[in-house]
Amino acid sequence: MGVTQMTDDLVARTETDPETLTDGFHLLIDALKLNGVETIYNVPGIPITDLGRYAQAQGMRVLSFRHEQHAGYAAAAAGFLTKKPGVCMTVSAPGFLNGLTALAHATTNCWPMILISGSSEREVVDLQRGDYEEMDQLAIARPHAKAAYRILHAEDIGLGVARAVRAALTGRPGGVYLDVPGALLGQVMDEVEGSKSLIKVVDPSPASVPSPEAVDRALDVMKNAKKPLIIIGKGAAYAQADEKVKELVETLGFPYLPMSMAKGLLPDTHPQCASAARSLVLKESDCVFLIGARLNWLLSHGEGKAWGEKGAKQFVQIDIEPNEMDSNQPIAAPLIGDIGSCAGALLEKIRGNWEKPSEDWTGAVRSKVEANIERMAPRLKNNNSPMDYQGSLGVIKDLIAENPDTVLVNEGANALDQCRSIVDIHKPRKRLDVGTWGIMGVGMGSAIAAAVETGDQVLAVEGDSAFGFCGMEIETVCRYNLPVCIVIMNNNGIYRGDGENWSGGEDPSTTVFVKDSKYELMMQAFGGVGVTADNPDELRQAIKEAFASRKPTLINAIIAEDAGKESGNIGNLNPSSVVAQNRYPQAKNI
Repeated sequence: MGVTQMTDDLVARTETDPETLTDGFHLLIDALKLNGVETIYNVPGIPITDLGRYAQAQGMRVLSFRHEQHAGYAAAAAGFLTKKPGVCMTVSAPGFLNGLTALAHATTNCWPMILISGSSEREVVDLQRGDYEEMDQLAIARPHAKAAYRILHAEDIGLGVARAVRAALTGRPGGVYLDVPGALLGQVMDEVEGSKSLIKVVDPSPASVPSPEAVDRALDVMKNAKKPLIIIGKGAAYAQADEKVKELVETLGFPYLPMSMAKGLLPDTHPQCASAARSLVLKESDCVFLIGARLNWLLSHGEGKAWGEKGAKQFVQIDIEPNEMDSNQPIAAPLIGDIGSCAGALLEKIRGNWEKPSEDWTGAVRSKVEANIERMAPRLKNNNSPMDYQGSLGVIKDLIAENPDTVLVNEGANALDQCRSIVDIHKPRKRLDVGTWGIMGVGMGSAIAAAVETGDQVLAVEGDSAFGFCGMEIETVCRYNLPVCIVIMNNNGIYRGDGENWSGGEDPSTTVFVKDSKYELMMQAFGGVGVTADNPDELRQAIKEAFASRKPTLINAIIAEDAGKESGNIGNLNPSSVVAQNRYPQAKNI
């Protein structure tokens, strides 16, 4: 029997025997629930409005956002935190495109996420007949996702969801797009047959064990190093092999640098942590062991002045993706496998049989760390009004130390760079930020996901520019009464608030905002707590009250306009112009 005839026959039975039927709505919900999906982040609208209602009625948590991009960022962050695909659901065309940014973000960061979008029917799209929000969404999604699938028939929903879940999790995780034409959701079929069509994915991310030869090769390289260094990336945090990674680092005895979202895998206060001596260890090390980190732009591709003499280092790298090796530097000892398996294999070989690096190296690194921390300490204790970044972040550093289960969400330019270097993280996966692409606007989506998925207090430290990308989601925070405290580092502009219009005209500078904006009133408008802090003492008190109450809170932290610098710590990526510097005297001060 053809699909159309079968559907027609089943529809005819609904009046006399409706209890024996199911439909695309409920099959999709059942398939997701069968595979452990408990939460959906979405923006309702045609054709998925009822899908969200039915999911909620079936016991799933469905959180509705004000913009699809932020629902997607929440799903991406959920994937990082849980090792399960975070699910975002959007409407067709414009809604899909908004969610696609977040899907690409998840894929780039290697986090499991599934974007489910309603779409127009194929026969209309393919002939370009001008349907409502007509778009070939599957073709558009493919370059930005790890995989992309379309489901056309109700009996294939179980298969489509299973393919999406496995693709999101197997090997290197990533984002998957699932295209759901509106008519699919209304298709009906026999309930028993529908139940049989669902698939529970078994072992979607199996262990990937490195070869014994690869383990021996890696240990030989590291054994011969005089000045070894470990770099821990967010892949290691995602892996949740926390105890194995900690034991490996401590057994090897190497100084280590955590990338920003790997902070806390071992506490930033650990004696081997070399974050405060980053320049020294990058330049002087002769062997670098990468654990879940990639030699991309965030590490200057492993070359340049910061890395010292060209060719003077050997690299050992753990990654589950073989093609990652040699992408920027020759990898002397690749370890292909998941981080838990690789760490376990190394530990089996070296337990009780490993000589740690000499005190000449580790002592020099520790001395540099302690000297830099001591030099910075007084700047973190000032009580200036208006605040600078050091005084305000010194407060946050202390409060995170007192409340180590707090999830710190962080984005901006100066607010991001300085927070990353100043504020210590003490537990794994307690820091969420802009990720590999450095995307602005992830803050509120990440904060909402962190609160929902962990139940812990969330502290979102936002530059005023970054907050502008996602600020309306504070209504979402208030609507769901989430324990999120937002601190806006308000210096009245992008980078700095004292920019000039180089033409001398009346328009403000391109990097300047409305002076003395009262962001706290936005939070008050939605029923949350909104306050202003003019100095570190006030900031400390406001955050303490937010933590104690667990109420949605926004603190407008007044930062001196001239406290920041152009582009934070990546000003070197701004193209410079000799012509501009000669023509505009102001350019010399950027």
